[in-house]
Amino acid sequence: MKVLVIGSGGREHALVWKLRQSPRVSQVYCAPGNGGIAEEAECLPADVKNLDSLVAVAEQVRPDLTVVGPELPLSLGVVDEFTRRGWHIFGPSKAAAKLESSKSFAKEFLQRYHIPTAHFAICDSIDEVLAALPHFHAPVVVKADGLAAGKGVVICRTKEEAASAAAEMFSGKTLGEAGRRVVLEECLQGDELSFLVLSDGERVAPLVAAQDHKRIGDGDTGPNTGGMGAYSTASIVDEPMTQWLLQHVARPVVTGMKAEGAEYKGILYCGLMMTARGPMVLEFNCRFGDPETQPILMRLESDLLEALEASIEGRVSEGDFRWSRDASVCVVMSSGGYPGTYELGKKIMGLEDAGKIEGVKVFHAGTTRRDGAFFTAGGRVLGVTSRAPDLETAVDRVYAAASKIGFEGAHYRKDIASRAVKK
Repeated sequence: MKVLVIGSGGREHALVWKLRQSPRVSQVYCAPGNGGIAEEAECLPADVKNLDSLVAVAEQVRPDLTVVGPELPLSLGVVDEFTRRGWHIFGPSKAAAKLESSKSFAKEFLQRYHIPTAHFAICDSIDEVLAALPHFHAPVVVKADGLAAGKGVVICRTKEEAASAAAEMFSGKTLGEAGRRVVLEECLQGDELSFLVLSDGERVAPLVAAQDHKRIGDGDTGPNTGGMGAYSTASIVDEPMTQWLLQHVARPVVTGMKAEGAEYKGILYCGLMMTARGPMVLEFNCRFGDPETQPILMRLESDLLEALEASIEGRVSEGDFRWSRDASVCVVMSSGGYPGTYELGKKIMGLEDAGKIEGVKVFHAGTTRRDGAFFTAGGRVLGVTSRAPDLETAVDRVYAAASKIGFEGAHYRKDIASRAVKK
């Protein structure tokens, strides 16, 4: 069977890598892919911002299944368009993907269905921001309402900073249309958790949990990014907490979306803060996370294709996944200057040596290949990922591999999973 993966990042490389392991998959395509993906799939030129471009690729290769990686095509309605044409595609509809494409919609949805989340205010102007800020204690979180590639969240130490951050978003200079509306939130304290489930519109099946590291610098300092690393272990979430999250977060979301006429099929990513008051929803993503997908799929021992088909065909069950109890860690190597401005075209060295380390897989995110060499082609360049029987060994392996890779301006955090190792 032929499978098409839409996207070009580390998440898509991990999806391609895992789907190729299915005995039923004969050919994997990726549109547009990247330098590393091209070694494992046939990459085809495509514009993920353009539905006509994606339709043209599907008409060319006629895949038996299409898997959507990034959020933008979902928000544009690629699932609706492919489904209308009778093509099998994995992911939520445009209406269901609004849980991610509009933070204001998500917050009001959470409120309607009594799902725990932070105190918030939705603002359409700086005057509304100034009127709402007295109802918050500092620090205050300011979020752009629309899709901003993980860069639309600012944690502000003072209310003055919050007003300034909101004004910058409203200006459209940095985030464009994504910042035309903003959401103010109380700043929650605790450990973040990425809890993903597979849904068929009625039933849900949990994936193993992961913890992301969003800030650019060690010790969770500096601006937010799309994610600088993640880890997954069997001990992040125990079985009672897993069942609580299914009962009080995941299932109410799926039930509520169906009640509102937007049946939710696909991966539902619940970004949570584990606070002293209990788990609170920070955000939803309507697809596999990046970089969480890399360590999560490193632990998956069952056939990913079978699980995706169960979602499409309405037969999800909690037995759809089989997981290793090993630990896994992903460390993202980024271009110097990311998440701000950065230069492209830097030659990448040491990939072969890094890949020789036991339990290590280097997933490509922003790379291109020419004349037999790899070069940087994005902000997040690589996701160096390892698996081992315990977290400490997985961390040792991933950093041993990262130390062998070099390119001008390369940056990566040195503390991914360090708090978990200390615990």
